[in-house]
Formats: sequence, C-alpha cells, structure tokens
Amino acid sequence: MPIYTNQIYSRVLSSGSTPTLIVLTVGVLFIFAVSGLIDAIRAQILTAFGVIFDQRVSGHIFSALFDGVVRRQAQAGSQALRDLDQFRQTMTGPGISVVFDLPWIPIYMAILFFIDPIIGLVTFLGGMTLVGLAFLQDRATRPLTKAANSAAIKSYGFTEAGLRNSEVVRAMGMIGYLGRQWGKFRAESLTNAKSSNEQAEIWGGLIKFVRMAVQILIIAIGADLILNHKIGSGMLFANMILSARALQPIDRVVGTWTSLIGASQAYERLSGLLNNYTPSTVGTSLPRPKGELTVENMNYGVPGSGRLLLAAVNFRIAPGEFLGIVGPSGAGKSTLARLLVGVQQPLNGSVRLDGSDVFGWSRAEFGQYVGYLPQDTELFAGSVRDNIARFMDGVTDEEVIAAAQAASVHELIVRLPNGYDTELGQGGVVLSVGQRQRVGLARAMLRNPALIVLDEPNANLDSQGEDALLEALAAMKARAQTVVVVSHKPSMLVGADKLLVLRDGRVDLFGPREAVLSRLAQNAAKAKGSTPSAAAIEAKS
Repeated sequence: MPIYTNQIYSRVLSSGSTPTLIVLTVGVLFIFAVSGLIDAIRAQILTAFGVIFDQRVSGHIFSALFDGVVRRQAQAGSQALRDLDQFRQTMTGPGISVVFDLPWIPIYMAILFFIDPIIGLVTFLGGMTLVGLAFLQDRATRPLTKAANSAAIKSYGFTEAGLRNSEVVRAMGMIGYLGRQWGKFRAESLTNAKSSNEQAEIWGGLIKFVRMAVQILIIAIGADLILNHKIGSGMLFANMILSARALQPIDRVVGTWTSLIGASQAYERLSGLLNNYTPSTVGTSLPRPKGELTVENMNYGVPGSGRLLLAAVNFRIAPGEFLGIVGPSGAGKSTLARLLVGVQQPLNGSVRLDGSDVFGWSRAEFGQYVGYLPQDTELFAGSVRDNIARFMDGVTDEEVIAAAQAASVHELIVRLPNGYDTELGQGGVVLSVGQRQRVGLARAMLRNPALIVLDEPNANLDSQGEDALLEALAAMKARAQTVVVVSHKPSMLVGADKLLVLRDGRVDLFGPREAVLSRLAQNAAKAKGSTPSAAAIEAKS
C-alpha cells in the first residue's frame, strides 16, 4: 500500500498515464489477493493446530485431573478443562497472529530510517514508549486480573460442591448461608475485575494518545520534508502507512493483553497440574493374576500432612481367600482399601498382587483383573449396560448380564423401564442410593476379576439387598476369587476366611476368622473382668 500510494502521487498523477494506473492497480490487487489467501491458509493452519493440540493434550489433562484428585492435589477440577479451552483459543485466535507480525517491525523501521532518519527515530521512540507503557499496564493489571480469576475459580468450585450436595443443602436450609459465602467470592472477583478494567482503561487511553501523537508527528515531519523538497508528496502517505504498520503489532498486543494474561495464568495452572503427572506407559503385558495379595511394611499418609494414616501394615492372603477388614471409624479401613487396588501410592512399602506392585501396574490392564466398590458409589450418565460394562468397547451383552446375575441385581434391572438400556442420567439419579450400590457391585464383578475389594458394600442396602449381597459373596468364594470386604456388620463377614482388625492405622489382629474372633472376645472379657465361655465365643462368631 505505501508503494502503491507513492506511485500514484509521484508517477500517475504527474504523468496522467491511465495505462500505468491500470498496471499498478491490477498488480496491487493481485498482491492483496495473494495476501488474503495466505491469511486464510494461516487461519486454517491455526485452527488445525488447535484441534491437534487439543487431541494431544486434553487426554493428559483429563487423566491428570483424576490423578490429582487421588493425591488430593487437584483444585476445582473442571477449571482445568476451562483453562485448556482458554489457552487453546488464545493460541489459535486473532491475538496470537500478532506474533507473526512482530518480525516485520524492524523491516518497517529500516524503511522509515531509509526514507528519513528523523521519521525513523520518531517511530522507533514511539514504539519504545508504547512497549514501556504496555509493560507498566501489565504491572498494574496482572495482580488484579489474577486475583479476580482466582476468586472466580473459587466461586465456581463452591457452586459445584453445593450442587453435588444439593439434597443436604436444601434439606437443612443452607442455601442462604452458602449463597452469602458464594457471594463473597463473587464480589471479590467482580471488585478485582473492575479495578483491573479501570487500570487497563487508564493505561489504554494513554497508549492510544501516544500512538496518535506519533502519527501526528509523522505527518507533520513529512509535511515539513515536502515543503523543503526533500521527499515527494506521495511519500507523506507512505510514511503514515509504514509507521502505522510498524506500530500496529504493539497496538494489537495492548488490545489483546487481557486475553494474553488469562492464557498465561491458564498455562501456569495447567503446568502445575501436569508437573506431578506421569502418563501411563504400555509395558509388558502380565498374565491374569491368581489373586495372591501381599502387603509389605506399608506406610501411608497424605502428602504434606506429616501424619501417617497407616503404619507398618503387613499381611498376606492366598488366592481365593476372603478377607474381612474391621475396626473403629477413622482406623484407616477405607484408605487401606484404596491402596489395595492401586488408587493411591504408599509412602513406602508395597502392595503386590501375584508379586507385582498394584500402583505401578498399567491401569487399563490392572482394571481387567480387579473389581472395586467404594463407600460412595457413583454411576455415570449413560445406560445401565454402559455402567456395568465400564464404558469399555468389546464387552458383550452376555458378560454384562453375567455380572449382573453374579451381583444378584439382574431381576432389579429388568424391572426398570428399559431394562439394561435405561438411561441413568447424571450421577445415576434414576436409581436410589441402594440400587446404585448394587449396580456398582455388578460393575465390580464384570468378567470375574481375580481380586474384588468392597468398601462397606451394604452401607445403603435394605434387607433384600443384603441377602443378595451375601449370595454374591458366596458365589465369589465358590469361584475362588480373592475377596476383601470392609464392613462394620459381622453378618457380612460370615464367610470370611481371615479377619484383619485395624486400630489407629495399625494392624491390631490378623489371622483366621475364628482365631481373631476368639481373641476379640477374650479381650472384651478381660476388659469386663470375666473369662468368656466357649458358648459365648461361638455365639460371637
């Protein structure tokens, strides 16, 4: 455009040559057509990059969220996915295109210095001033923007937690109280955002003034050079356009500064999430385990807490044995159950299934051999069949039905409106808590796993559900599956081969069921000052 404008004023208008005008115009139009095509291709490349970037990174972010939650280090989990979207959109949107224009700044500057050193110097000093003002704007707005974003994340996380516990909130009239706490986070976010925007407007106005002042000076200097016959009149417009193009990338950086800051903070949060995440690798495929479970000198505590939840835990159960874990609340039973299935990693020591460390085992492969039912059973949006099949490909209807029958829940499922194809909705809201637990048991029993760990499997069951659970436990034992059950109810452990008693995170008793119950009865009798009879021990059993 600068060259075209200069040629029009200095050549076409002075010569009155229409053919020259036509040739110049057609040539410039062709150049701009090529430029537009290149811009379109660049936009397509950025869009394709965004898709590829998301495909390569989003899976790791999704996995790292679960890894962080298990390690109790993930905060506002869904925020990480919002951060990924924000970072990707910024990296592939109009804002990032300014990076491709930055290398042209020194070229435009060199041309302006060649035309006239004074014009080049004014443009250079104006550009440096704009960069300095942009830096000061960043110093003034970045802390406020970061504080606003942090408060917004807290408000989102607080809302998600409230929605997960909506029944408790509504039943106990906590909406107003929680609303006030949510309002504090919201007000903090809005206040900091308002202050950040005010600062940005002040600095933005100053930057705009400097940019316009540079343009005016360029015109004034160019006019003076024309009056002194140092440059042609066409160069006045060329100077204007060249200086504007030289400063345009800086101006665009300032205009997109807020989104760039947001993307930078999103990058920091994503990096923090991924720093402690190690992607699972496909190693040597191990054979199906027989079910020998060994815990060796295991200690566990929440990282950074400085307190052990489990200490010096040692025991072994043979393939096909049924282990019952009992103990008072807070003894570490549920923590031990999570460690047995490799959900968490011991601080030291190990948990081994057929000699292989359960935490280091490939999760996808390990999951084929293990069934796990936590205290709070969560189902996912999808059909009953999908949930029992664990959303895996290649699971047949026969395998799903066999798992449901093994869990004694087949009759319950076929009475649902659409049987196994009944859509459960978010969190499995179609089913009652007890029904979700029974479907969760069927999910745990898919394909007859070698090891099954059940944490309070009867917590939400009625008498009918408990009878079905006892039938399922008997069937597991008959199939020689290794079973570990955490329960407060002795009736759930009638078929146990061994019992493990936890107290304060340590193994208090471990051994055959009859021997442990006898020891417990003796301890109870000593505490009361009497000796238990054989009949009393048998009754306790």
